[in-house]
Amino acid sequence: MPADLPLEEPERRLTVPAVRPAPAVPAAGGPRGGHVWERSFLPWDAYFAVVWVGTVLFALAAESPGIRVRVAAACLFCLPVFWYVWVGRPLLVMQSQTTGTPAAVRYLAGLVLLFLPPAALVGETRLATFALVPQCFMLLRVPGALTAVAVINTAPVAAWALVWRPDTHDLYYNSVFAVVTLAFSAVVGSWIIRVIEQSTERAELVAELDASRGEIARLSAEHGALAERERLSREIHDTLAQGFTSILMLVQAVETELAADPALARRHLALMAGTARENLAEARALVAGTAPAGLDGGSLPDAVRRLAARHSEQTGAPATVAITGAVRALPAAVEVVALRSCQEALANSRRHAGPAVPVALDLDYAEDTLRVAVRDTGRGFDPAGPPGGGYGLPGLRARAAEMGGTAAVDSAPGRGTSITVTLPLAAAARSTP
Repeated sequence: MPADLPLEEPERRLTVPAVRPAPAVPAAGGPRGGHVWERSFLPWDAYFAVVWVGTVLFALAAESPGIRVRVAAACLFCLPVFWYVWVGRPLLVMQSQTTGTPAAVRYLAGLVLLFLPPAALVGETRLATFALVPQCFMLLRVPGALTAVAVINTAPVAAWALVWRPDTHDLYYNSVFAVVTLAFSAVVGSWIIRVIEQSTERAELVAELDASRGEIARLSAEHGALAERERLSREIHDTLAQGFTSILMLVQAVETELAADPALARRHLALMAGTARENLAEARALVAGTAPAGLDGGSLPDAVRRLAARHSEQTGAPATVAITGAVRALPAAVEVVALRSCQEALANSRRHAGPAVPVALDLDYAEDTLRVAVRDTGRGFDPAGPPGGGYGLPGLRARAAEMGGTAAVDSAPGRGTSITVTLPLAAAARSTP
């Protein structure tokens, strides 16, 4: 091997761009999780406190009955407040899990029973219904809530009427007031329930959307990994694997030529060194993600002529290159696919066409397409036969399809092989950043 063909080159430092992490999907308990009214119960606590304090003040300031009865009613009214703090508030805070449960029914039943005595003694305590009614709609389904609201609005009036035997005017006034508050409570409560149900449905849709986004991100990452693996497989097959195959063929040739023809053996050793150096350049280009070594700093026709010359050196068969049309710089993706197509076609010819088979390469620069044709007059094969297990022709077709082009193989046993790749330039220009 000549001493002036070093295989080692100074190590290049590659900078790999940092991978941005995928946006995190909000968890169920995060900013999107739960309902707004469940994040803080303090506004409800403040509302209930205002209603209950106002109820006690109204009861103490009532004109009748006597002060002792009013004080007793105010003291009795503390019992439902304690019942709320001890039993009701924990249920209300967790209403999404406790709505309609036996514990919720028991709490509301106890609340109504504790509310009836002070309501029967002093009619003004019925102001507390504005605190009791919301709790019914929070803890019961709509039918049960409407029933509880009806009891809360009518039972105190009936108990008050039984205790004090009011005149017709007062009974009529209180009954009408109870019916109006019942209607108001039913309408507003039902509307709130519908709002809550709609909000729950939307929360479930948002959760499903977040889960779908996470699944789409996962599938997209998997698809990207598979696409990149397939791309690397094609690149390795079209560059490194073919180079190593050429080196092995040259090694076999050198083994038979060392004694019989040392000059030819030395020439093949030089070819091995050149092929190894090109493989090293292709490997570095593959890792760096840059253009293939054959296109680095040169044109596509020049790269194809070098491929043809190397093919002739390795096989001893002529390889001609014909260029038609106006040669011009094309999108990098088009030139890469064209070069790889020529590499694959020449590799197939070396492996399958037979010894010393002439090859013709054509590059046709049309206005809107680039056509690459590689023809040999070797053994040929049956394209309709069972496919092989390699990456060659399937990878060639996949490359052309990614650019919106086509790859056609025309061959028959004994009639040689022709591979034609047609690449549209307009679609490639749009897809090139």
